[in-house]
Amino acid sequence: MKRILSLALALAPLSAWATPDPADWPAVVEDAKGQTVHWHAWGGSTATNDFIAWVGERLEDDYDITLNHVKLESTADAVTRVLTEKSAGQDDDGAVDLIWINGANFAAMKDADLLFGPFAEALPNWQLADTENKTLQHDFTVPTEGYESPWAMAQVVFMHDTADLPERLGSMEALLDWAREHPGRFTYPQPPDFLGTTFLKQALVDLSDNADALSKPVNEDNYQEVTAPLWAFLEELTPLLWREGRAYPATGPRQLQLMNDDEIDLAISFSPGEASTAIANYQLPESVRTFVLDKGTIGNASFVAIPYNSGSKAASMVVANFLMSPEAQLRAQDPDVLGYGTVLDLNALSVQDRAAFRTLDLGIATLTPEELGPVQPEPHPSWMTRISEDWVARYGVGN
Repeated sequence: MKRILSLALALAPLSAWATPDPADWPAVVEDAKGQTVHWHAWGGSTATNDFIAWVGERLEDDYDITLNHVKLESTADAVTRVLTEKSAGQDDDGAVDLIWINGANFAAMKDADLLFGPFAEALPNWQLADTENKTLQHDFTVPTEGYESPWAMAQVVFMHDTADLPERLGSMEALLDWAREHPGRFTYPQPPDFLGTTFLKQALVDLSDNADALSKPVNEDNYQEVTAPLWAFLEELTPLLWREGRAYPATGPRQLQLMNDDEIDLAISFSPGEASTAIANYQLPESVRTFVLDKGTIGNASFVAIPYNSGSKAASMVVANFLMSPEAQLRAQDPDVLGYGTVLDLNALSVQDRAAFRTLDLGIATLTPEELGPVQPEPHPSWMTRISEDWVARYGVGN
């Protein structure tokens, strides 16, 4: 009896969180009318903020939903808010309805039962998603199991000003060789900034020959051995960085500004279309182009997730479904808007939608899917946390 009671208690919250039922989509859309969705999402990019504002306008027009973009500096702030509410017993009508989330934050919320769902794979537009060729059902190696919905694809590219650096660099060793000849012309955002930590992961993946270890949680028994190539690389690179590594740009946009001001010739991006978008917006010189490394670069999908105590679950699912629509995906891929990769399988679209994607001008600095080449898998999220902490201890500086 005790075992049965425990099982019932374990299942009770899941049953409660399964409503509204995404399989009954007409009921979800009806329930969503008049609801407000507080979408907690990074607010450090004007282009992204404008896109989210456009999403809000479309949802208000078509679904009578109000979208409130709560601009974050760190996704962890939203996770902490939900965790605090759970600790206080606020299991309904929480402050966070939807989160732009990835990696360690998703893993933490999933492990702590802080997420509503599963819902993503029951959304109507999920049938258009490219689950065969894109990592839409794993987030930094963690199975999503329908607890988050994809809305954009990302892959690391390096932006180079061809006026100063005409040729691509094929590896991290080549980047170091170039930095020796051109000291002060490269930097990356300061970890724990997301893009800065992405540079550390990309360097680790490119320099390491231990992909199996990186696909699993950090093991302290072999951490020093696995990360030794990264720290040796950084020991040589750091004095060659912009301002000799004594200061770093705080964010990706600040890094772009340095390139536009001709203070650096090389920068990292997690959006293959960002350079074209920045050129179109006069944030980068027209001479900027992008490249990937010979072994490929790491990539992932951007997701949205719904906290278990959202008071607007139906409207949040409508937002997630709209973000996967051909209309929203095409706008997000437009380099004049965001330049993000699509999560959709173009062969699953209507003839009209497929033609719209295939005739979209990706921009002068955007690589074709063939040129982007193989996508390296993200390390387990624990690596991002661990190497970021280690970097701060070794190189952390104040701006």
